[in-house]
Amino acid sequence: MLALSPSSSLQADHEVWTTWRVEGGRDGEDGHRVVYPKISVITPSFRGAALIESTIQSVLSQGYPSLEYIVIDGAGDDTADLLRRYDGELAYWCSEPDRGQYDALNKGFARATGDILFWLNADDMLLPRSEWMSTLSPGVWDANGYLCKVNTIPGFSKAAFLDGFFLPGTRVRGCWVQQESTFFRRSLWKKAGSAIPDYPLAGDFALWCAFYRHADLVGIEYPLAGFRAIEGQRSEAVDQYTQESQAALKELRLEAEWGDTWQSRFLYSRFATLPKIRSKVTHSIGYAGRKITNRNRKRIGAHWALEAYRFLP
Repeated sequence: MLALSPSSSLQADHEVWTTWRVEGGRDGEDGHRVVYPKISVITPSFRGAALIESTIQSVLSQGYPSLEYIVIDGAGDDTADLLRRYDGELAYWCSEPDRGQYDALNKGFARATGDILFWLNADDMLLPRSEWMSTLSPGVWDANGYLCKVNTIPGFSKAAFLDGFFLPGTRVRGCWVQQESTFFRRSLWKKAGSAIPDYPLAGDFALWCAFYRHADLVGIEYPLAGFRAIEGQRSEAVDQYTQESQAALKELRLEAEWGDTWQSRFLYSRFATLPKIRSKVTHSIGYAGRKITNRNRKRIGAHWALEAYRFLP
């Protein structure tokens, strides 16, 4: 996971992201004190005994020195027996009836004390040695836990979100913001109301709508985690999820006074991607995004830069 030391800061022109001063630091090789922000990870579970251990191990194996890992189980099976084996490594866990996934998440976040918050479902996993960023390369695991695919997202932008690019089916092209790879600060969580919006399936998408009222999402090309595709999971209810997401997006659009402009319509036309004009279209009316890049992937300790760029959907 990303550790920023005094010699490794994130820079964008005059903007510098400095290291947070929190507990959990280690002494670096150069004699400086390397400190780490506390990250709270919440895993909601219901009848997840067959899969949750691989999820837990994928988080703990990151070796992150300032981790707060919380598991909230809905007591549908014998998951509690497994969680007891991790008593010394989990900051908190419980196994009791609840009102569903998002109720469990709200319980977990209410107990979290980290500077950065994140949730990972009981049937998903983090990639080994993943970094602290939001990914533009979302992974997909198969039912057996093998990484079978890594997709590509061209960028994140509030304008693209309002246009429906992150709600597939709204436009001719689209991507999902992968929940498993989306981390956020506690301060943003508080601004968004300190609770996941009350949608049975699309609580995550509604939360992105709430976040976009306050801040833009920054991307990273490195994979961070993966969605695990298993028969019978709740995500197969695509129609219900889409309807709920459309309702949340409609509310955000009204607040933002969004309109379907000719520029937006052109971006999704086949003409925008013609080789002769693609570059000009990108730089003139393409979506404006920001991503964190490694300036030299071959050099240990290379600086990370916050880069502004434009992209086509």
